[in-house]
Amino acid sequence: MLSNIGQSLIVLTLLTSFMLLFSSVNFLKFDQINIKKLYSLNFSQSIFAILSFLVLIIGFLTSDFSLINVYENSHSQKPLVYKISGAWGNHEGSLLLWINILILFSFLFFHHNKKLNKNYILFTIIIQNILIIGFLIFLFLNSNPFSVIHPVPKEGLGLNPILQDPALAIHPPLLYVGFVGSSIFFSAGIASLITNFRGKIFAQSIKKWIYTTWSFLTLGILAGSVWAYYELGWGGFWFWDPVENASLMPWFVLTALLHSIIVLAKRETIYTWVIILCVLSFTLSVMGTFLVRSGILNSVHTFASDPSRGLYILIFLSLMIFSSVLIFFKKYPKESYNFELHSKETFILVNNWFMFFFLVTVLIGTLYPIFLEVITNVKISVGAPFFNIVIIPLIIPFLFFMSLGPRVKWIKENAQIIKKSLKVLLYAVIINLIIYYFFGQYSLLSNLILIAAIFLILHNIVDVFISIKDKKILNFSRISSHLGFGLLIFFISINHSYTIEKDFNLRVGEEKNFNKFNISFDKLNVQDRKNYKAIVGEFTLTKSNDKEIKILKPEIRIYTNPETLTYEASIKTAPGSDHYLTMSNISRSDFYNIKFQYKPFMIWIWISVILISFGGILRIFERKYEN
Repeated sequence: MLSNIGQSLIVLTLLTSFMLLFSSVNFLKFDQINIKKLYSLNFSQSIFAILSFLVLIIGFLTSDFSLINVYENSHSQKPLVYKISGAWGNHEGSLLLWINILILFSFLFFHHNKKLNKNYILFTIIIQNILIIGFLIFLFLNSNPFSVIHPVPKEGLGLNPILQDPALAIHPPLLYVGFVGSSIFFSAGIASLITNFRGKIFAQSIKKWIYTTWSFLTLGILAGSVWAYYELGWGGFWFWDPVENASLMPWFVLTALLHSIIVLAKRETIYTWVIILCVLSFTLSVMGTFLVRSGILNSVHTFASDPSRGLYILIFLSLMIFSSVLIFFKKYPKESYNFELHSKETFILVNNWFMFFFLVTVLIGTLYPIFLEVITNVKISVGAPFFNIVIIPLIIPFLFFMSLGPRVKWIKENAQIIKKSLKVLLYAVIINLIIYYFFGQYSLLSNLILIAAIFLILHNIVDVFISIKDKKILNFSRISSHLGFGLLIFFISINHSYTIEKDFNLRVGEEKNFNKFNISFDKLNVQDRKNYKAIVGEFTLTKSNDKEIKILKPEIRIYTNPETLTYEASIKTAPGSDHYLTMSNISRSDFYNIKFQYKPFMIWIWISVILISFGGILRIFERKYEN
């Protein structure tokens, strides 16, 4: 029943997409446009797609195991929230969600911009629907979420326990909005080239979607980091994993794009660069999908890989890149840039270059092992040391340019801005010395990063006070994002420098002393939960200079559907630090391996990222780019 309804809705979505494509082409051919017809087709397309996804969710909610997708990714005893998230916690469901977002952005773009240049809108719809049709065909050929199984099983195989997590439940939808949302300004950018539709109006037509995708992608990366922190038991939030990198690369491009669009809107220049970034953002999003789905990456994040699926995405990606490059060089616009050295335009472009360098670094570090294995059959991994050595030193000048850029005027600025900023720099150095005095650990690189981060933070705080004093309009969006980024780098640096880690073995009744910490293993309990059995350890944590006693209860979870063993960290979070504890059983003994971590200011890392994203969300609702 659900299978027939779901497949019928997908067929209707595909038919409507073809009708929308052909109608748009005809309107171009006959030099006329029927707005009502296009709108109704676009609306119908959206409704059919949304209903098909809702049908899939109903299949998971009702445990309809006649659907192969539900059978392989759900279980009747699974908690409700994970039944719902199971709908997109697999390849077929996630692809249907991907298509829904493609269609939704197409509809919203048309709704908000239907009064603009006719040819520009029509070409945008045409290109967007070519993408939609391409992925719909992919869904039919290789990834039908409504395929059935006979005979119908009485019970499902269950969802991977690692995926049964609140943060990971929202991680894919947030990430997909960031990935797939970039398709609309990819389509609009190509349409702009074809129709020669440029300038401020073009910038206004796409700026809302740039900030939307960037904000959601930022939150999606945050949700994934939070999940990795407390679910994987590693105690960290970023590991330069290839799949993590696949989400970070579009973020670099989108960050460059959201700043470049300001220049295009204000000065009507760097149009070509904006188009390149529009094309590159979606290209990297599709490339990331290919890397994850193809199975060529070894990653803790790859849960739904299939080489045949990867091949289709690779072909689609290649055609998309080839067509984009062909159109770009055919319609390549001639531009002359005449920026003064001391101007806002120059500072924005310099920060763009930093972003592009970070992108290239991550791209090389991610793809080089793949190419090396293909050519030489030698397997290597590129991890944190490479990225840290190349990227971290450049964070320092990047933060300084990020601090000074908003303070520089358009067209030309005199050198007074440098003199004013020297006072702020002096305060940043003093604050860093105070931090060094209390923490007592010194590293030249980490302290330079701290100074640069404090410099950025202080500049934004000064901007707030000046705006209040002079009764000027405060650019909340920029303040929020830049302040958040400064705080992020500050707290990451502190966290990295002053983290304490300790691994040891304990039996029930034993204790361990180290670094002024005392951990005692008090007892062990076995508990039956809804869909797993939990071995719960109880530990007492005390510190010599702190009277507070902390009780930590890490778990070993034994799932039966599917049979899986996971290790759940126990984390005591406070404003100043996290105390992090995991345990794992040592085979054929009554000893347990204990991993303890003291992580300063972890909660502020999460808050900093939220501030960054909040700035982008505020920008969506702003009428002007710059105050």
